Formats: sequence, structure tokens, C-alpha cells
Amino acid sequence: MPRSFCVGDDIVGAIDHGAVLLVGVGRGDTLSDAQAAARKVSQLRIFNDAAGKLNESIHAVGGSFLVVSQFTLFGDCRKGNRPSFIEAAPPGLGRELYEAFIDALRSLGHTVETGRFQEHMVVHLQNDGPVTLILE
Repeated sequence: MPRSFCVGDDIVGAIDHGAVLLVGVGRGDTLSDAQAAARKVSQLRIFNDAAGKLNESIHAVGGSFLVVSQFTLFGDCRKGNRPSFIEAAPPGLGRELYEAFIDALRSLGHTVETGRFQEHMVVHLQNDGPVTLILE
């Protein structure tokens, strides 16, 4: 089953094998942070080797990245019943660093499919195995 992002009836990004990345940009994030995050995720050994151990990178398994901007990752629910998104970057900075992250992944030789910035999307993914990570 492909992993994909849809806007309405249109598939705007899809991959068969690889990783879905929900990318949140915070107010204090920088271009350097976006580039470092791209290097980190490109090198993570989160895919099984022949022995079934998490020992292979996305490059080693021939995978691709499906990347979407997700400001709601910054939703702070500690107070009240309505999330606060005050720590999320404003849209201009969010778009700039989201695109810089994608460009950095591509410059490292990865195939990257994306969603659409600031669009309502339906995310189709298949969580294959026990790997869901948060990187900050």
C-alpha cells in the first residue's frame, strides 16, 4: 500500500517504500537546524537488516521520503482544553525552513515526495513495524 498525501481527490505526493516525515518548524528554528535534521534522518538506521535488526538506513534499503509540514506538532495541551500553537513558526518561516529541509534531503541524494504547505490533506500511511520516532 503506498503512503500518500491527498488534497481533495488529488494525490499530491506518494511513495511505496520509505519513511513518512511529519515536519514541525518552531519559532526558534534556523536554516542550520533544518539542514542538520535532514542529515540526521538520512543517516538513521531504522530499517531491518537480514537478521531483522534495525540496522539499515533509508539509502541502504532503496527507500524514499514522504515529507509534510505539520505545525500541529507544536500544539501545547498542558493548559485548558484547546491547544496553543504559539511555539509554531509563523507561516513564512515555516515554509522557508520546510523547503530548506526538503532541499537538504534531495542534495543528500534522496528521493523526496511532499505534501502542500498550508493545505488540508488526508495522510495515508502504513506503519510497518514498531518504529515511530520524534527528533528535535
